[in-house]
Amino acid sequence: MALLNINLSDPLMKALKAVNSIAGKSLTEDDLRRQRSAMELAGKLAAPTGGVALEGFSVGNISCEWVKPELAHNPQYVILYAHGGGYTCGGLGYARILAAKLAVSTGFTVVSYEYRLAPEHKFPAALEDTIAVWEYLLENGFDSEHILFAGDSAGGNLAVCLTQRLLTEGRKAPRALLLFSPWTDMTAKSKSYQQYDGKDPILTKRYVESVRDAVIGTDVEASDPIYSPLFGDFNHFPPTLVQVGKTEILYEDSASLVKKINKAGGKATLDVEEDGWHVYQQMPLPMSGRAMRRLSEYVSGEIYT
Repeated sequence: MALLNINLSDPLMKALKAVNSIAGKSLTEDDLRRQRSAMELAGKLAAPTGGVALEGFSVGNISCEWVKPELAHNPQYVILYAHGGGYTCGGLGYARILAAKLAVSTGFTVVSYEYRLAPEHKFPAALEDTIAVWEYLLENGFDSEHILFAGDSAGGNLAVCLTQRLLTEGRKAPRALLLFSPWTDMTAKSKSYQQYDGKDPILTKRYVESVRDAVIGTDVEASDPIYSPLFGDFNHFPPTLVQVGKTEILYEDSASLVKKINKAGGKATLDVEEDGWHVYQQMPLPMSGRAMRRLSEYVSGEIYT
């Protein structure tokens, strides 16, 4: 199947690509300002404007947002959603793109949140904020069996890291994970980094290495499961759906994650879009709508059967 003829000069694609356009191995103040502005622009351009109701709230100093579907709403379940952005960018505006799509597709309320960003706040600051929001949901009437965790890219890393931490502590994990192109291996050594570098219109190997260094520093081992959950424990992992584009550099991060979960006795599904790229579900394209319908079918099969 031939790749779609994507117009890289389209305003939305330019905004999304600008998010990942850092040159060099470090993040300067100007780099961050440019990226974060582009991220907010992408949110304004791509976030659905209908079908959901928005309500802001806070968990301590963490800004959060309820994204509630206006139709076919099942209030028993909630999706905790962690946005991507290489751990260095993103906020509620950007998160609203996929949060709204998740709410409309599943009929569940989605909770998005602004975790602290690197390099001002290195890992595990983002994970600590994630735990705080998780605890807030538990304290406010949602049992873990009724919480699904979704995340794209760095947010997918957060979802897997939180789940592994909960299980290590002997606590209940989310009901299921819904992951879009999750970043699970910070070593950047898998074959898809070489195979698709330059073909993925969003990510480059250079970009991933630069944000990795900003997030965890250069004096730690990137393969440590604390940062790269792909090398962690997957015993008793919850059902997991992973959607990924075939020609993206993080392809192996997704494919290897699914293999490890299944090898450990879990149930993980790899959903590959042959024409897709990194978190293609954000784009207002037919294949994005098809992906969200497949996600809806997956959730219905896990929750209602």
